[in-house]
Amino acid sequence: MSQSQLSTPHVLGIKYLTPEDLHLIFETAREFKEVINRPIKKVPSLRDVTVANLFFENSTRTRISFELAEKRLSADVVNFSAASSSVKKGETLLDTVNNILSMKVDMIVMRHPAQGAPLFLSKRIPANIINAGDGTHEHPTQALLDAFSMQEALNDNLRGRNIAIFGDILHSRVAMSNIFCLRKLGANVRLCGPPTLIPKHIGKLGVEVSFDVRETLEWCDVANVLRIQLERQDIRYFPTLREYHRSFGINKQLLDSLDSEVVIMHPGPINRGVEITSDVADSQQSIILEQVENGVAIRMAVLYLLSTRRV
Repeated sequence: MSQSQLSTPHVLGIKYLTPEDLHLIFETAREFKEVINRPIKKVPSLRDVTVANLFFENSTRTRISFELAEKRLSADVVNFSAASSSVKKGETLLDTVNNILSMKVDMIVMRHPAQGAPLFLSKRIPANIINAGDGTHEHPTQALLDAFSMQEALNDNLRGRNIAIFGDILHSRVAMSNIFCLRKLGANVRLCGPPTLIPKHIGKLGVEVSFDVRETLEWCDVANVLRIQLERQDIRYFPTLREYHRSFGINKQLLDSLDSEVVIMHPGPINRGVEITSDVADSQQSIILEQVENGVAIRMAVLYLLSTRRV
């Protein structure tokens, strides 16, 4: 018997979801992807539900994707930016959220620089919470849309498939959520990047580590290339961006020299000419724009499924 609802009233991280939850989200996202490709893209699934988007860090793609998903579901949407809020005056996170909840908000989508902030709130307030990124901890909906996009590109489930994650693993919440998600789906995962940007003991999560870009590209079915997060780096982890690209960047000449065609992904924003070149990002092998479209469908699925698990 297939699962009909999520096992949890929140989406705080992939590590809190079961494999059955993941499959349910993908199944629901497939249905919503059909909806958003119709001439009339709205459905009344979240009518009379109020969703607050609380972003304590800058975001463009994730915030717009969530807002579009909410509006496609006919939810009432409230947007909150820490830059123009009472947080700047010293108000605590809990006071900020309680003030918003007093306005009868049902669900909260939150991005916060502190690891564990969504979990902290989930234990203290009566609302469904979706983690839109907390520090370098997790970014669950990005991992969900990445895995969903991989399944589409490979026309297959991911069990036994070889997935490589390239780049700045150390500072990436996307990498952590991807690792948890892909391992739960039965994929083989390899990380590739400079030794300084690979966390120590990461192998305990059941992943391989390589410092050889060509060999890893030969091994993998999908290459998910992550951005070098200079804004999170307080020390120099490699000599220069040019040196990084020479040693770990992916270009079209390299891809064309491989024995098989690798699917290329990137969560954005892309540092063109650093982790990948423009001719790779814009190539037929790239599914970067498909990831963006799938992000709306996945977030619609998560919002809808949580609305049936109202706290």
